[in-house]
Amino acid sequence: MMSRITGYLYTIASPVLVSLLTAVLLTAPAQADRPDFTLPDLEGQSHSLSDYRGRWVLVNYWATWCPPCLEELPELEVFHNRSAGRAVVLGVNMETIAEDELRSFVEEQFLSFPILVASDRPKRTQLVGPVEGLPTSYLVAPSGEVVARQVGQITAEAIDGFIARYEGQNDGGGN
Repeated sequence: MMSRITGYLYTIASPVLVSLLTAVLLTAPAQADRPDFTLPDLEGQSHSLSDYRGRWVLVNYWATWCPPCLEELPELEVFHNRSAGRAVVLGVNMETIAEDELRSFVEEQFLSFPILVASDRPKRTQLVGPVEGLPTSYLVAPSGEVVARQVGQITAEAIDGFIARYEGQNDGGGN
């Protein structure tokens, strides 16, 4: 009887808990104030987080084998395209995969944002902060300050909403 009640409560509470955790994680401050990293893209060109100072940056850690990551990629593409000039998505691939295979995957997904290559065991200096699961995203304000972290999927609408609230509370997003 008790396990049926527990199961029932879990079924009802689970969506509520996920919503609450999403809200808390998205608004929780990240650990480093103004982190920086440098990683190569698929063409071998180096990208540093500091190269994008003055714009919002969503750093998204993902892998091709991760189903939630694959579901999230179209949302990141929407955000990236809708925010051109104001914000950028940096997709950091977190797996050991042949570059030709990754390049083909990116082309098949029609991704236009920069895809950076880390590995399945990146150095701490290649991360904005802890990556305890995939996907993990960090939102960096134009000032270079990490203002949010999300473990799990994120939507373009949620990113836009957070930026609007942050700018409204901080007079322009920390510029």
